[in-house]
Amino acid sequence: MKAENFCRELPQGYKEVYRIDAKSRKWSIIFTVGSFIMALAIILPCLVAVDFGGAGWSSTDIYIAAAVLIVSIVVYIIAHELTHGIAYKALTGSKLTFGISLTVAFCGVPDIYVNRKTALIALLAPFTVFSVVFCALAAWLYFVNPVYYGVAIILLGLHFGGCIGDLFTAILLIFKLKNGALLMRDTGPEQTFYLPEVS
Repeated sequence: MKAENFCRELPQGYKEVYRIDAKSRKWSIIFTVGSFIMALAIILPCLVAVDFGGAGWSSTDIYIAAAVLIVSIVVYIIAHELTHGIAYKALTGSKLTFGISLTVAFCGVPDIYVNRKTALIALLAPFTVFSVVFCALAAWLYFVNPVYYGVAIILLGLHFGGCIGDLFTAILLIFKLKNGALLMRDTGPEQTFYLPEVS
């Protein structure tokens, strides 16, 4: 089953049709601005309606919540990339690469070319899993603790913003690169898409 999800070598007659390099200046700017806008679109409306001062929170409580937020962000980034890796490993069994740069954390399978379905599953796995986790956490904390509700909402917003590259690539695959013969090489920060040349 795994063998049908990828090719070890690019088949003859395939050519590159699109490339996304998250480390390039152009894509870094696009993804950074998109992330910021998406994160704020989630965070601001959710936090405006909450009364954070009514519960008598001390500055110590706020500092602890800030520390929890920072640790949670680091754990989330690692878990996000591991989720990509779990999906890729389950679907291909291939060697994974992980890394981080100033603008992007990544997981890739650089030694193979995955099909469109495998690419979509691996791209959307973290978005799906952590959207459910953070929405459920925020819904619960809304009734339990407004400060930690704020932490959960910030995590949800950063999650949506952090998925901008995954979502952009998935939308590209769904609406533009719809050909079932498509193959993608994912080195982590760079995805290259290939299609058979039309005769």
